[in-house]
Amino acid sequence: MRKNILFIGVLLGVLALAAITAYSQEDIEFVEDSAFTDNMRPLPAFVHDEHNEKAGIEECNECHHVYDEAGNLLEDESSEDQECSECHGAEGSEYPMELVRRYHLNCRGCHLSEKAGPVACGECHAKAP
Repeated sequence: MRKNILFIGVLLGVLALAAITAYSQEDIEFVEDSAFTDNMRPLPAFVHDEHNEKAGIEECNECHHVYDEAGNLLEDESSEDQECSECHGAEGSEYPMELVRRYHLNCRGCHLSEKAGPVACGECHAKAP
């Protein structure tokens, strides 16, 4: 009977340790968009909150921008609940190169202007070890 209780205790301890370890790691996200059905390169790893904190980005619409029909930036609106492809779609294209261009203009363009962050292909699209 004691062996069974000890076994169950050890088993619960191992399970608890595994759960704590799994949930203590940062939530690594990837820049994903449903328009990319067959990726040419690995998805860029992107830890959203860490990136914004490090970059000093406080407003969502700095990246998640919204423009009106005349092309004017709407300063008080954000597209954070949308995929980029909803506005920068790829109608009639087998691979959405215009969407790729838009991601690069937004992300890489900011990295270049701020002189911080990755700008080379393999720095964002890194192969998994």
